[in-house]
Amino acid sequence: MGGIAGIFHPDVPKPVDPARVEAMAGRLAHRGPNGSGVWTAPGIGMGHREFLIVEGTDASQPMVSEDRRAALSFDGEIYNFRELRTELEAKGHAFRTEGDIEVVLASWRQWGPDCLARFDGVFAFALYDAAGDTLFLARDRLGVKPLFHAILSDGALIFASELKGLLSHPRLRRSVRPQAVEDYLALGYVPDDTCFIDGVSKLSAGHFLLVRRGRSVPKPTAYWDLDFSRPEKRPLRQLQDEMLERLGVAVRSRMVSQVPTGVFLGGGIGSSAIVAFIAEVSRGAVETWSIGLDETEADETRLAAMVAEHFVTRHRTCTAVVPEASRIGALADVFDEPFADAAALMAYQLSALAVQEARIIMTGDGTDELFAGHRRYQLFRREERVRHFLPLPARRVLGSAGELLPEFNGRRWALRVKGALQAVGMSPGEAYASAVAVTPRSLRSTICSGSFQKLVHGHRFEDRYVRAFEQAPASDSLSRAQYADLKISLPGDTLTRLDRTSMAVSLQARTPLLDHRLVEFAARLPAGLRLRGANGQWLLKRGLNGRLPNEVLSCRRTRFAAPVGHWFRGPLAGDAAAMAHGSTLAELGWFDPNAIARLAEDHRQGRSDHGQLLWQLLMLENSLRRLAGTGALTPVDRQPRQNRARQAAR
Repeated sequence: MGGIAGIFHPDVPKPVDPARVEAMAGRLAHRGPNGSGVWTAPGIGMGHREFLIVEGTDASQPMVSEDRRAALSFDGEIYNFRELRTELEAKGHAFRTEGDIEVVLASWRQWGPDCLARFDGVFAFALYDAAGDTLFLARDRLGVKPLFHAILSDGALIFASELKGLLSHPRLRRSVRPQAVEDYLALGYVPDDTCFIDGVSKLSAGHFLLVRRGRSVPKPTAYWDLDFSRPEKRPLRQLQDEMLERLGVAVRSRMVSQVPTGVFLGGGIGSSAIVAFIAEVSRGAVETWSIGLDETEADETRLAAMVAEHFVTRHRTCTAVVPEASRIGALADVFDEPFADAAALMAYQLSALAVQEARIIMTGDGTDELFAGHRRYQLFRREERVRHFLPLPARRVLGSAGELLPEFNGRRWALRVKGALQAVGMSPGEAYASAVAVTPRSLRSTICSGSFQKLVHGHRFEDRYVRAFEQAPASDSLSRAQYADLKISLPGDTLTRLDRTSMAVSLQARTPLLDHRLVEFAARLPAGLRLRGANGQWLLKRGLNGRLPNEVLSCRRTRFAAPVGHWFRGPLAGDAAAMAHGSTLAELGWFDPNAIARLAEDHRQGRSDHGQLLWQLLMLENSLRRLAGTGALTPVDRQPRQNRARQAAR
């Protein structure tokens, strides 16, 4: 567990400065508060920040093999390492340590890239093998652990757990990628297939990158995918029993008795089920934490308290605080890239509370994506029925009517009606992309300048959803939508929020519902067992009947979100107005300051609801300001080379 960073020269084995690797890893100190290490050899250098869960279980990292021919910097955990160790010992491997890190190193020596299929766990790691003069970068199946990489102007390949690790390298140019800004404005986060900084990439979930010295850097290779195309035909009772067995195994495998462990209890099915399974095997009271909102509509502390009382947990609750400028700036520093899921603010606060008493927490993240709990799945399936029923000309007429319908100053009901009509005229992938977008294209276009539109070059965030729908191994619309979420929003939004906010305070988060065997099982459930009528998570609720309070199972949840609209009519009203002029956002030249000023004033006066977009712009402003404060920040350079000196002079 911890943070990784490093430099590899793919062309020739140039010397690597250990101080530079140490500086990169040093920016990840929050990911590893228990120590650090640097290892270098001709053409390669790796750094590590250590996060020890159980003292004395592993040697320090980077770990070097006994013959000095391989080295590993690893972030994550392999839950089945004991079984793998036994298998490897039978094949002649000897071990000096008791933990999982050396098992990863031996697994590579035994099976090469095929070792990834044998790992049950979450991970992002870098492994150098002198025998083949290769660098091997890998990321876990669902993308729980992050890994960034970039190729510099001198040909060096650099990598790190977080973007800030790469940004500490002086050769990495800080040019903002306009297409990523467009994606961010649409979705509220920068997806995993792109990066806010031009030239930087994120290794996709379920992929590895194998670089051989003397050869060009290849594209990453997928080693895992999810298959919805083969639904189970076994009796309902058998499927229910297997689901509960897999869920129990996933929870138990993530429990470490020697370390204080707790649960973020949100009142939903996933976190409540985790508490139930822990309570069955734990000798003491389960440790639980919840965070609430002043707005009762979205507050879930009542349900969480009900679960806590049912299982007699040691429960603590806090209330989300109104953000101050310093807290917003700190949040921007946590994420590096702009990140506008306002739930991150509460997750950060909750992590800071929990780390005072625990080293490990479990969360129910992934439940809605696996078992179709999002309400948008119901709405999308209804739209699909309309698209299937109506002939194409009629669909186009309705879609055109939606384009012409006014938005009534951004009122939510008007946007819903307009969006529903527009969706009927779209392809399924485009319609679902529109459903998950937090800011519609019409509103985004009002604040963006003409120069920004030219730089985007026709890029559409919807295209990645269209591709996901086309490539999904699935035969029904619900499964395609779930597949898209598991590939796009889960790693890009949900898991990014969880990883950054927990690791920022040196707290380890575990996600039992994302055990890959449970995920694969859920994908094989018939669609009707995931979503039946308006009842999402149908089989999961049925299986937990009797284990959880009935009110928790039957409650129709509201999406947990911070009251940003209220904040921008109160304590953040001045911040919204200030973004229009004299800000880093305005200096970038990609936005219309007058449009932003009107938008902020309309919201403050209550004429419209633009809280979400204002929060996006505020987080973008803070991210830009942070980057500009530590190095030269420029829009991505698409001009001919002879103009660069003039741009630099500006």
